[in-house]
Amino acid sequence: MERINILMIDDNINLIEMVKEYFKDNEDVNIAFEAHDGEEGINEITKNKDKIDLIILDLIMPNKDGIYVLNEMKKRGINKKVIVATSYNAAEVIREVSEFGVSYYILKPFDLSDLEKRIYDITKKENNNKNIDFYTSNLQVAITKMLHELGIPSHIKGYQYIREAVNIIFENPSVIGGITKELYPELAKKFNTTTSRVERAIRHAIEVSWNRGNLDFMEEIFGYSVDIDKAKPTNSEFMVTIADKLRLDFHQVN
Repeated sequence: MERINILMIDDNINLIEMVKEYFKDNEDVNIAFEAHDGEEGINEITKNKDKIDLIILDLIMPNKDGIYVLNEMKKRGINKKVIVATSYNAAEVIREVSEFGVSYYILKPFDLSDLEKRIYDITKKENNNKNIDFYTSNLQVAITKMLHELGIPSHIKGYQYIREAVNIIFENPSVIGGITKELYPELAKKFNTTTSRVERAIRHAIEVSWNRGNLDFMEEIFGYSVDIDKAKPTNSEFMVTIADKLRLDFHQVN
């Protein structure tokens, strides 16, 4: 595989340096160009468009922002793969960005290993002539945002199990009929633990959520499936309801 030359457009110089340091010994990925606002970014794209394979783009920057860059690329007929990496997660912005053909939308702060995976995903699918479904590829963003709103801290084990479980239920609703016999064993295998520990950790995470979560948001999500004032949802109710809400949201956006 030829080396992937990347332009990173972000006003956070420290972040750019961190990304460059992370990839400095990588034989496949090269942070070859950088810019610190949208105007610098479009100048770099124009000047080096034959050398740039991929762009990592922030949305909120001084002078000209990331939307400006995407607009200018469209006007000038410049077609490059783009990963948007930003702390801005408003639904209308995600919808607008998707219309420019952006490949991935990563929320800051992000793990550099996740960024690396996205870069390889794009390259692999491009080489196989496969299109990337923007909303499917960003399902993890939506799940993560929802779990944060529900007050589940990311450091507890139940958070990881619920996030993966919701992803599985979203992609394969038939698993709903086998939460205990199918889903828990699959999670246990993935995380190298036991089904009983998976079940207990998810239960604990739900209890934490009920004490810490945004009550208005919880009422919006669970109001029709459980009595929020009287009882916590079961593990199954909790995960299935989240998956259903996400499926509805994704359908509306599409």
